[in-house]
Amino acid sequence: MSGHSKWSQIKHKKGAEDSKRSKLFSQISRVITLAAREKGIDPTLNPSLRAAIEKAQQVNMPKDTIERAVTKAASNEDQLMRVLYEAYGPGGVAIVIEGITDNNNRTFAEVRVILEDHDAKMAPGSAIWAFTKEGDAWKPTTTVSEPEEIKQKIDGLVEALQEHDDIQHIAHNME
Repeated sequence: MSGHSKWSQIKHKKGAEDSKRSKLFSQISRVITLAAREKGIDPTLNPSLRAAIEKAQQVNMPKDTIERAVTKAASNEDQLMRVLYEAYGPGGVAIVIEGITDNNNRTFAEVRVILEDHDAKMAPGSAIWAFTKEGDAWKPTTTVSEPEEIKQKIDGLVEALQEHDDIQHIAHNME
């Protein structure tokens, strides 16, 4: 009867769900902290903070966690900053990577390693031309069609980048 314990099955399922939820809460908490630091801690006067708090409430983030993220902005513990990296992936696909980090050098190095592992290269200042900023998202102005093999490589690269805690959004111009 080894492996047939109901608790054993629940434990593994709950552990996986809890880790995904924790990562999401961490990312939203960083967005809240940065928004509060940039334009003030009053959500009625700060629309980006209000939007971040609403997003946190949509994913059932506890109120005390939200408040802790806002008060963290008032203290000068972490110096969070927005980062934007540009890259070219396999097949010449342009990639824009947005994130929030407390250490730009560390994040840059980690993102570069992920890109190199997936046959992509950092390209500061050379891929942004293929995108326009619409709200919070980057939309491609030009697209490239690639064979299925390249699409799988880009999908693997995007998944690897999304696993990184500092990365918030990833956009590419592949159809």
